[in-house]
Amino acid sequence: MGLSNDPELQPLLFGLFLTMYLITVLGKLLIILIVCLDSHLHTPMYYFLSNLSLADICFISTTVPKMIVDIQIDSRTITYEGCLTQMSFYMLFGSMDDMLLTVMAYDRFVAICHPLYYSVIMNHHLCGFLLLVSFLCSILDAQLHYLFALQFPYFKDVEISNFFCDPSHLLNLVYSDNSSSIAKYFTGVVFGFVPISGILFSYYKTISSILKIASSGGRFKALSTCGSHLLVVCLFYGASIGMYLGSVLSEYPRNVLVASITYTVVTPMLNPFIYSLRNRDIKSALSRIHVKTIKS
Repeated sequence: MGLSNDPELQPLLFGLFLTMYLITVLGKLLIILIVCLDSHLHTPMYYFLSNLSLADICFISTTVPKMIVDIQIDSRTITYEGCLTQMSFYMLFGSMDDMLLTVMAYDRFVAICHPLYYSVIMNHHLCGFLLLVSFLCSILDAQLHYLFALQFPYFKDVEISNFFCDPSHLLNLVYSDNSSSIAKYFTGVVFGFVPISGILFSYYKTISSILKIASSGGRFKALSTCGSHLLVVCLFYGASIGMYLGSVLSEYPRNVLVASITYTVVTPMLNPFIYSLRNRDIKSALSRIHVKTIKS
């Protein structure tokens, strides 16, 4: 159904979302480039951050480019195969974000609660294993939604009250009874509640350890190492929970649309600014790269 039926708003929407998309992609690519170029950032935390940035690029690219093209050509149609493909990749990269944020919370827990054993615990093999498990869990989530959607093998003249093939809307179309809510609750618990529980437990242990530090300077330094990640977690899960509850409880499509835009566009766009403006390591790396560029 798109964002608006007003023809006068289409150029504004096109320019706005194109700008937001380019800011997101360029910001994420900059983070990946900085992590690759600066040897000081070759640590587990920034290894996961670079993969999170890549997942964010893929996540926003599953929805926004098609929306921009649809605004430009004044089209609001998508094929059945295209809809299932978009939904699958949306769930894949959204779940990848979810899993990587959980893994990064565990990384901060180990760094603060077990600093002497950090390099031993967070070795290259474990980092690779955690990344592989995150990817496999994301594939499983995407395949579950795909199999749910296949229960209704043919869509014709179906309206989706969003600007992309929202999985929750497809489940509502597939299951007209309580099966839709059961399917959404099941996937929400397995791929939402479990990662959130892991993050909350990690930060509970982390903050407990920080509070035991005697000096205020030490406590501030410890908090600063996980401040950016904690803020991103709040943004990501705040938007995703709002979108999830909106699809289940709200009777107004516009409310769901606002939550969807926040989750799929605004949150990924803000992440690079959070990691660059609030992270001393990233700012120091930018300074070093800038100095090297001037000298060369």
